Amino acid sequence: MPRDTPDVPTEYTTPTGESRLALVRRARKMYRELSELYPDAHAELNFTTPLELLVATILSAQCTDKRVNQVTPALFARYPDAEAYASAGREELEEMIRSTGFFRAKANSLVGLGQALCERHGGEVPGNLNDLVKLPGVGRKTANVLLGNAFDVPGITVDTHFGRLVRRFGWTDEQDPVKVEHAVGELFPRKDWTMLSHRVVWHGRRVCHARRPACGACPLARWCPSFGEGPTDPRAAEKLLRMRSFA
Repeated sequence: MPRDTPDVPTEYTTPTGESRLALVRRARKMYRELSELYPDAHAELNFTTPLELLVATILSAQCTDKRVNQVTPALFARYPDAEAYASAGREELEEMIRSTGFFRAKANSLVGLGQALCERHGGEVPGNLNDLVKLPGVGRKTANVLLGNAFDVPGITVDTHFGRLVRRFGWTDEQDPVKVEHAVGELFPRKDWTMLSHRVVWHGRRVCHARRPACGACPLARWCPSFGEGPTDPRAAEKLLRMRSFA
């Protein structure tokens, strides 16, 4: 895993052609701006316990957070603990999560998750990466979401928004999520990783969209090597802004 304060050898050349030291400085300036833009950034999945966040994150695959949040209140009430998922009736569970898509595979993951938690961890969600990634339906991205938001263990969550933006920002040119996680982690102190993930994702949902980023209205424009991928006219760009997230 990346160190808390990485070495920054000046001879290293980044994909943008700047030195490693220049990249670190530019990335941290961009993060300071993101911190001012989104001081209250947070996970947009609703939860009250680690298990609820784990279940919600599994359901969010190929589904919007908004839709998951519509489904989970009834789901959490019906299945309050790992034992309830372990013994869930498949037909009822599938029906409750049907609208999130891929409901059969997700139901398999939730039942398997409940069984694994009961068999290996006394029904409790473990608070470390190695144990989490061994659970059904839990990959590294899901584990980092859980660790950062339920256990206050810093982690970088590389979803589609995060990967797209950090490549646009020129922070890395890696495509593999694990390599992206490590490359970006080396640019920032470990304590910043969780909030960095939230703030980059919020910016991706509100300003730096996949198809038409609002370049002309983006406060990060002066540091962004991809400026111009979207409209640069401020008035045209402002029309693309989403002040609320639609996930």
